[in-house]
Parts: sequence; structure tokens; C-alpha cells
Amino acid sequence: MADGLKGVILAGGSGTRLHPLTRITNKHLLPIYDRPMVSYTIEALVLAGVTDLMLVTGGTHAGEFLRLLGNGREFGISRLEYGYQENPGGIAEALGLAEHFVGGDRMVVMLADNVLERSFAPSVEHFCEQEKGARVLLARETDPEHLRHLGVPELDGSDRIVRIVEKPQDPPSDLVVTGVYFYDSDVFEVISKLEPSKRGELEITDVNNWYVDQGVMEYDLIEGFWGDAGESIDAYYAVNDFVRKNGVNK
Repeated sequence: MADGLKGVILAGGSGTRLHPLTRITNKHLLPIYDRPMVSYTIEALVLAGVTDLMLVTGGTHAGEFLRLLGNGREFGISRLEYGYQENPGGIAEALGLAEHFVGGDRMVVMLADNVLERSFAPSVEHFCEQEKGARVLLARETDPEHLRHLGVPELDGSDRIVRIVEKPQDPPSDLVVTGVYFYDSDVFEVISKLEPSKRGELEITDVNNWYVDQGVMEYDLIEGFWGDAGESIDAYYAVNDFVRKNGVNK
């Protein structure tokens, strides 16, 4: 187990991009190949040695997570807590609900619609070696149109992140920020001072850019497949196809 590292799974949101599938259930409970989507997130965290977990969800289907996961023992979880987001106020707001769970510890946060081919256990080790700050996982994306719908980091001559741009018309690199984030406990103070975006949400990109501005943001470039199964119906089926053919969390 990664000593002192808590895991926070964010499984809220209204899932409008996957309508009409998400009118009957939370998108993170939709099947990816042969099991519910959220189980891949749990597997990724447990394989990385993070077994002290909190799942944050919302909406009318929240109780289904309890039916699926119970106390988490079947999934290799040593401790599982649940949080409820009353309104879809953004990823950062959802993370803020985990403050009492995380306490003064560090955390790895994973969006439950992200699926990775390779284990991020090495990144857990890298983060535990950091004195302070945050860390993000980046993936390479060659399609410029896709880049315009994601968070894209700009790097300087030393390959350090100087800013992260959300949905850029002119992407500053061919890298994207995936839905796996590592933070120290300062993140909750950062969230408490955030102003809502034009969407009325507390944005995780604003959190990440705070750490960038402090000079304490690190990153790892992942190898292999990364997919956001909640991005669109096409993306959902692309992730399904990859998992069925190749498997993930290796």
C-alpha cells in the first residue's frame, strides 16, 4: 500500500454526453466490456497500492454504487467511504467533498470514466518522492481537433508545465491532461478560494494552474492507451473495443 496516500474516485456529473444511456443510470456504471466502468478505476488504484478510497457521486442513481461495491472488500479495498455531491458543480467542487476523508494526507484523484492500458503505480512512487505539490498524468494526442476539447499543457524549454489551457483553439502542445491527478493537502485551501467558471463550476484546470504558478507541478507522460469513456458515445465505444481486445491496467 502507498503509505499515507488516499484515493478519491470522482463519479458524479449528469452524463449528458452519453444520453440517452445515462437517463437510466450513472455513466460510471455503464458497462465497459464485461463489467461496470467504475470497476476499472478501482482496479487501477488498488494495483497501484492505493486501497484507502472515497467515491464521490451524485444524482438519482447514487445508491447503485453501494449495491455494486458494498464495503469494497471484494475489490481489494481496505476502506471505502462515499460522498454525495448535491449539485453538479464541477470536478473541483466534488473533490472538495473529500476533505474530511483525506485530512492532512496526500491523495490521488481519478475520474471514473478514464481507462488506462498501463498501471500508474510508477507515478504513485514518483509522487511519494515529491516533497510537496501536485502531479498530473499526460497523454500524447495527435488529432488537433481532439486537442481543442481537452486540457492541454504548454511546456517551456526545460519541459516544465508553464500553464494548462482548457479547450484551446490553438493547442500549445500535442499533450493532454488525463483524469488522474495527485495533490498534497493544500488542494482543499485552493478549492475554497476558487471562483466558478462561466459554466458555473469549480474547474480542476484552475486548481492545476495554481500548482503550476507555485512551481510545484510535476507530470508523467503515460505509455499505451488512454481513453475518456464519458467524452462522447463514439469515445465510449472506442474504449469498449480497446478493453475487449487488449485489456487494461497491465
